[in-house]
Amino acid sequence: MNLSSLQPASGSVKVGKRVGRGQGSGKGGTAARGHKGAQSRSGYSRKVGFEGGQMPLQRRLPKFGFNNINRVEYKALNLDAIQALAEKTGASVVTLELIRENGLCAKKDLVKILNRGEISTAVEVQAHGFSASAVESIEKVGGKAVKL
Repeated sequence: MNLSSLQPASGSVKVGKRVGRGQGSGKGGTAARGHKGAQSRSGYSRKVGFEGGQMPLQRRLPKFGFNNINRVEYKALNLDAIQALAEKTGASVVTLELIRENGLCAKKDLVKILNRGEISTAVEVQAHGFSASAVESIEKVGGKAVKL
């Protein structure tokens, strides 16, 4: 085998249709574009969402509400999850790396600790945010809440 004997797999390469090569070809005259209209012209490109002049769907639907571009999304993590993690790993310090390694948050998530469930182990918890009641619960059992 050498470079001159290589061929594509049979059926993988289609021969393109030759348009605008005379009436006898069946694709002469209008070159299979039909008569008149934007799509028959050269340089035409259909806009995204264009529906042939009909009012497009994205303009027919009502818009309402407000999306704050500065919103900060936190991944909520409850005390019962922290307790389970501390028991499972036996760690005295629950860091973001430990939380990520155990699949409780993604790499770029901001983590906020909330007060659902109970914590009985004195652990130092590191996170981006804490609810006031979660801090109180952690410190009540002798732990520490460290905000990053």
